Amino acid sequence: MAASLQITCKPVSTAFRVNPASKCSRRPFSVSCAAANGPQKRYSITLLPGDGIGPEVISVAKDVLKLTGSLEGIEFNFQEMPMGGSALDLVGVPLPDETLAAAKNSDAVLLGAIGGYKWDNNAKHLKPETGLLQIREGLKVFANLRPATVLPQLVEASTLKREVAEGVDVMVVRELTGGIYFGKPRGFRTDENGEEVGFNTEVYAAYEIDRIARVAFETARKRQGRLCSVDKANVLEASMLWRRRVTAIAEEYPDVELSHMYVDNAAMQLVRNPKQFDTIVTNNIFGDILSDEASMITGSIGMLPSASLGSSGPGLFEPIHGSAPDIAGQDKANPLATILSAAMLLKYGLEEEDAARRIENAVLDTLNKGLRTGDIYSTGTKLVGCKEMGEAVLRSVDSQVHAAV
Repeated sequence: MAASLQITCKPVSTAFRVNPASKCSRRPFSVSCAAANGPQKRYSITLLPGDGIGPEVISVAKDVLKLTGSLEGIEFNFQEMPMGGSALDLVGVPLPDETLAAAKNSDAVLLGAIGGYKWDNNAKHLKPETGLLQIREGLKVFANLRPATVLPQLVEASTLKREVAEGVDVMVVRELTGGIYFGKPRGFRTDENGEEVGFNTEVYAAYEIDRIARVAFETARKRQGRLCSVDKANVLEASMLWRRRVTAIAEEYPDVELSHMYVDNAAMQLVRNPKQFDTIVTNNIFGDILSDEASMITGSIGMLPSASLGSSGPGLFEPIHGSAPDIAGQDKANPLATILSAAMLLKYGLEEEDAARRIENAVLDTLNKGLRTGDIYSTGTKLVGCKEMGEAVLRSVDSQVHAAV
């Protein structure tokens, strides 16, 4: 069962993987079962708790990282910074300059969640979500990897029939810094009839397509060797270029089977027969939608992590769920997506695969013991809160050492 989770998170090539320089640490964390020789490496991690349930899940993931590091000879230096609605309330902008500077100067960034009803009526430049777009652009992270794996322990939590959901293991590779979310011109105007018009531009340059295609081919190469490129090339010129460029890049990867699919069909096929997909590559807006659809096949959006990577500099790691303001502060949040995002941080951001595997195994062990937060609860399992789920994962992280002694 551990292998089921690890399939979705295998490391990818150094062509786009962050390669932070390791730093010698001065002293270990005070954990009773710390590595005998103390930490050999030290990393700086910027934590962005954000809004809603973000601070709760980040707190749990931080504890998991600290314990895992102490057992793997790694020391983390954490710095918490405001972002999103919390930053708006504190300093009046969704992404303070100090936060972006701290993120750029760290080895990796772990984000909780942003947004909430409180800021829904703000002007666009004062919305929490604007801060998310700004930090992606500031860190130059263009490749968003979103795994969607139906774990054996959670097959019954899927809204699809068991025979459809069982064994699903999809990786969506989403282009993150181009397309309609960033394209210009954009804005509002009044047309010749006096009607108000809102407009956006879907635009991609060849280099943007080429680099995300290579990320996707490298990812597929380390999975089942199948890549489906999703576009709308029957209608959109940007998609026509997308298809031509992806097809051209495919010549560099003769060992990867490439197929193409229109986005409307892909959305249908993800529900009809999700097991036909291995790796999906698509543009910003289609990836935003399809990755959320894929996540629900697994049973809960609260289970799924993501990694956003650039060609250099720190990566941005975050759960794909929202801030869930309706349950914030009630100890009801599922911290597993954030914990697994921390595992992706270790694997993709820091190349600490053993430490990442320790966390992945701990999550599976915790699920095997029947613990469930409300979003994945079913009859016969034990309903727990965010803190108790985190404590159980910590015990499983620690028990892997004791079991080996």
